[in-house]
Amino acid sequence: MVSDTGAWFWGKHGAAGLLLRAPHHAGSAAVLLQHRAAWSHQGGTWGLPGGARDSHETVEEAAIREAREEAGLSADQVTVRTKVVTKEVFGKDNAYWSYTTVIADAPEQLVTTPNRESAELRWVAEDEVADLPLHPGFAASWARLRTESAAIPLLVNKRL
Repeated sequence: MVSDTGAWFWGKHGAAGLLLRAPHHAGSAAVLLQHRAAWSHQGGTWGLPGGARDSHETVEEAAIREAREEAGLSADQVTVRTKVVTKEVFGKDNAYWSYTTVIADAPEQLVTTPNRESAELRWVAEDEVADLPLHPGFAASWARLRTESAAIPLLVNKRL
């Protein structure tokens, strides 16, 4: 979609990403981050597994599908907790685009399998995320996402 200022946004029906949390040491949480392949848009930066929504998908379905494609995860490994619209764009001819981050929990730091869009997948302690070179969109929303995430107790010691 092209915004009314001429900026381009991926996904005719918007986009979604998965902020997957898992227990870390001392009761804190780690989140799964994707180091984007050099050839990809904003390559070399860190962000969430995610991408364009298909016309028939909810944001939750899109985020989980993208996590399956990019990290080898399945829906039965995660519990969706909430969703946060982190970007809204209005375009020409009443076009609308949004990016929604789906916050979910896993019972442990799951084993992942990166696809070609990922240079690496890594579980990162929440307090270390901002130290990485983040995708600009994720960087702009991380403080808000961390606040939203902190308000939801992490599911621990429970098989999902």
